Amino acid sequence: MPEWRKDPIVDRWVVIASERGKRPCDFIVSGDEKKQGKCPLCQGNEHDTPPEVIAFRENGSRRDQPGWWVRVVPNKFPAVRIEASPEVRNYGIFSTMDGLGAHEVVVETAEHDSEIEEHNVKQVEEVIWAWLNRMQDLRRDGRMKYIQIFKNYGQTAGASLEHPHSQILAVPMVPPEIRAEMDGLKNYAVVTGRCILCEMINQELREQNRVIWENNDFIHIAPYASRFPYETWIIPRSHQPDFAMISGNHVRNLAEIIRLALKKMDSSLCGPPYNMVLHTCPVNTGEDVVHYHWHVEILPRLTKMAGFELGTGFFINPTPPELAAEVLRDVEIAYDHVLTHNTGEVTRYV
Repeated sequence: MPEWRKDPIVDRWVVIASERGKRPCDFIVSGDEKKQGKCPLCQGNEHDTPPEVIAFRENGSRRDQPGWWVRVVPNKFPAVRIEASPEVRNYGIFSTMDGLGAHEVVVETAEHDSEIEEHNVKQVEEVIWAWLNRMQDLRRDGRMKYIQIFKNYGQTAGASLEHPHSQILAVPMVPPEIRAEMDGLKNYAVVTGRCILCEMINQELREQNRVIWENNDFIHIAPYASRFPYETWIIPRSHQPDFAMISGNHVRNLAEIIRLALKKMDSSLCGPPYNMVLHTCPVNTGEDVVHYHWHVEILPRLTKMAGFELGTGFFINPTPPELAAEVLRDVEIAYDHVLTHNTGEVTRYV
């Protein structure tokens, strides 16, 4: 029988349509048609992008020239701009402001046809270091209140370029989704003295129904109230409000579990379009964010939102998360720790 499940963090209910019980083979996702022509993100085409902000490149290689393995550039067609004013203007019941923010593209590899999960752990680790570098820099602008890291893969998920990349958007307000999570986490902590995500980890580890994989620092689960089929989360096992504060072995273990999660999804669902989003605490707000617990959400785009979802805000998920976890857990993936870049330097431009 279908059942309603409530997300333990935010006040949101979803329908788990268990009678449908869709397995990977039940989803038909049309593949993207390969684009022809020159790719602006490929090595050798650096002149087709705005000047790089940072680059992880070989010693002696020059700015905006080949020799890099991760490169960050401003988005050529930004959704927001750093030069804008933060002033809010009111017109009767309406409010407006300039499109303030920052919008950057993280080119995850020099290889055009090799997605991030196809690289070794070291390359994924380098991408995470690029994310951290830019988050630390962007938060220095006190006008920015939230920094969003996300990856769109496939045209259905909003990717306009095929070359492996992720994006960073800094915005001058806290997004409603993050605000709802902050309120839910704080309310639970005030009542119980504990973090609900830490509680979730403990319960999932006890029950083992929705755990897919884990390492010393992170757990990979199919969340109890999954909105989408085969939705998964990666959560730090220790309480951490701010993603930008991780370092060292935490970065390596995060790279390992992100790569594994994407590889399992790719293998079991035949390379579906997906969105991967980071949820972390706001910046420059003066608020106490100690209750927040950052995490990564991986959302395959296997179904479409229709009238019910758009009209009510409720989601119908045809794949119980217990089934999703079982399928993904059973996928055997080989992974390695081969270091491909033993020498090199990080170059940042001001």
